[in-house]
Amino acid sequence: MKIHQDPRVASKFQAYPDEIRPKLNNLRDLILETANESEHIKEIEETLKWGEPSYLVKKGSTIRIDWKAKSPGQYAMYFKCTSKLVLTFRELHGDTFKYEKNRAILFDLEEEIPTQELKECIELALKYHLVKDKPLLGKGNIKTDIK
Repeated sequence: MKIHQDPRVASKFQAYPDEIRPKLNNLRDLILETANESEHIKEIEETLKWGEPSYLVKKGSTIRIDWKAKSPGQYAMYFKCTSKLVLTFRELHGDTFKYEKNRAILFDLEEEIPTQELKECIELALKYHLVKDKPLLGKGNIKTDIK
């Protein structure tokens, strides 16, 4: 898989506080690892959108990650708020995650991230336009997917 990297992203990561940088690097690694494991993704763009590290693929929905000084004890993974992504994550994973309305999964700094569940959410975002018309974005009961 080819990664198109905007050099501004590295500067953004360097600007995060020392205790935050590894947390966001972990989210970045999970996004890139999940993209690399996907059959349909040949390239990914890493750029800044709204000043936040953002990840874009063809047929996918943008994923952004960030930490904000106004909420110093948490960081987040953001999704397009008009998509069905966060609503579907709630349905599939319930209270495994904390959510911000229909736009983000929130993580506390001391929290252990449920990696497999988060990678499933990332995978759905990366192939969103391929599955957006399927019940539970294709992760539902097999019987409900049969037409």
